[in-house]
Amino acid sequence: MDGLYLYCIREKIEGAEVFSMKGIDGKGEIFTLAYREVEAVVSEVLLKEFQSGEIRRKAREDLSWIKEKAIVHEKIIEKAMRKNGKFSSLIPMRFGAIFRDTASLEDSLNRDYHKIREALDRIRYKQEWGVKVYLRDREKFEQVVMKGNKKIKEIEKEIASLPEGMAYFMEGELKEVIFREQDKELCNMEEALLKNLGRQAAAFLKCKILEREITGRGEPMVLNVAYLIPDEKEEDFKRDAGRLNREIQTKGFYLEYSGPWPAFNFSEAPALHEVGQASRLSFA
Repeated sequence: MDGLYLYCIREKIEGAEVFSMKGIDGKGEIFTLAYREVEAVVSEVLLKEFQSGEIRRKAREDLSWIKEKAIVHEKIIEKAMRKNGKFSSLIPMRFGAIFRDTASLEDSLNRDYHKIREALDRIRYKQEWGVKVYLRDREKFEQVVMKGNKKIKEIEKEIASLPEGMAYFMEGELKEVIFREQDKELCNMEEALLKNLGRQAAAFLKCKILEREITGRGEPMVLNVAYLIPDEKEEDFKRDAGRLNREIQTKGFYLEYSGPWPAFNFSEAPALHEVGQASRLSFA
């Protein structure tokens, strides 16, 4: 064995589903290493393929390699989440957590075992769901903002009564007011969405807005949120998300929800990162 690549740490449950896919390198078998009441999902890898210099070179010269490996990494974690036909609690590791041998991995598990158990307890019977909102029809949104807005109506009325030259300068002011009112309406909608969907969540986290190049969509993303949803609240969450989507579509927006996913945004405490960093090969 040359090294161990760590995908995630999960609760140990008898009768786990057998992995039917290869590891991060497309060669090694995925297997588990049990430690007390948890188990690590790992595969063997050649260190020369994942050593720091090689990773940096791939990042510079072959981004497709990084993307391909990252996708495999996430798919294995998603597979590991499913046990006995249900979703289990697990702590997903970040891309590139490598240990020299079984002993070094067990040392890390032993050192942080209490914190690992605490993290697993926090997310037990809960799954992550993603909510993304896109601006599908900008013209419709602008119409919604302008309709019935007293401040905009007052400026428009004043412009109509002014000579052409003075009206020109007022039109610039009107555009600024419309922009501010659009921003205000967007913030109000965002707050309402967070509040409504947050009622079903144990926790939620606003995530980075993704560019079109990443989403592959023509319309811009305006909101990206991760929710940690208890299993018994899943149907309520999906129902509320569907209702809110119908509501915001009248304003030119579209809500997309997805899941359940491993709790990427809610299961990694700083100490848990050390599980994958303190004893693994350094990428520095």
